[in-house]
Amino acid sequence: MTPKSLLGLILTFVVVLAGWDSFYIVTQIERAVVLRFGQLVEPDVQPGLHIKAPLIDKVIKFDARLLTLDAPPERFLTQEKKALIVDSYVKWRIKDVGKFYRSTAGSVLQANRLLSQRVESGLRNRVGRLSLQEVVSGKRDELMEELTKVLNTFTEENYGIRVNDLRVKRIDLPPQVSDSVFERMATEREKEAQELRSQGNEQAEITRATADRERRVLLAEAYREAEKTRGEGDAKAAAIYASAYNQDPEFYAFYRSLQAYKASFKDSNGMMILEPDSDFFKYLKNSDRQPTTPVGSSD
Repeated sequence: MTPKSLLGLILTFVVVLAGWDSFYIVTQIERAVVLRFGQLVEPDVQPGLHIKAPLIDKVIKFDARLLTLDAPPERFLTQEKKALIVDSYVKWRIKDVGKFYRSTAGSVLQANRLLSQRVESGLRNRVGRLSLQEVVSGKRDELMEELTKVLNTFTEENYGIRVNDLRVKRIDLPPQVSDSVFERMATEREKEAQELRSQGNEQAEITRATADRERRVLLAEAYREAEKTRGEGDAKAAAIYASAYNQDPEFYAFYRSLQAYKASFKDSNGMMILEPDSDFFKYLKNSDRQPTTPVGSSD
């Protein structure tokens, strides 16, 4: 091979290499910047096919998709000086590629470090203005929305980063505080249970007293009705006896004497001491005497 042909081959190779290095593609999920001798000449290259100066231009591509920063758990103090362990995360993406490159030197790790510092500072300031109840309740959402807006304004202006969302994954008490909190919660629950049991016992006593009072009232009313019925029966019986007596007093006296004899001689071992002329023997002395015919009877 002659020197002339070798030189031509080398020139051809250089031309092909230069042509190959002159073209580059930026996909839809990427953003890029172009550096010339280390200086930024194209700060925001959009997706598509592009041409650059071969060998002297350098293309740096970045992921334009939504990225996640999982911030490490941090210890914060509330308004009451109570410690909390807050675990958070940030969703962000590159908005201004040139500004992002200047502020982070094109390093996503550096961008995460800067974001983590801003998130930690913002959370510390805002948690310190709220009570424990407000942090763990509905005000936490308001806190996150406010902090997201403030953080996004700062990062867009300084880092070329848009913060889409900032959320708290969990809020815990420090391990040394958790045990005392759980013990206090158990004590409060036990106290509440004891109060409920006391209220139940009091209500049970009231119910038993009411039932006992109603029972006595019912028994008294029943006794009154029974006595009333018994009195009415005795009154009717007395009226019947009086009516019978008025119809034939002699027969009624005779009947009563027979009842007295029956009751007196019921016990064969009994003994009675009476005078012979006692009225008790009135009808025994005159056993052949016939009782007077009752009024209204016929032979």
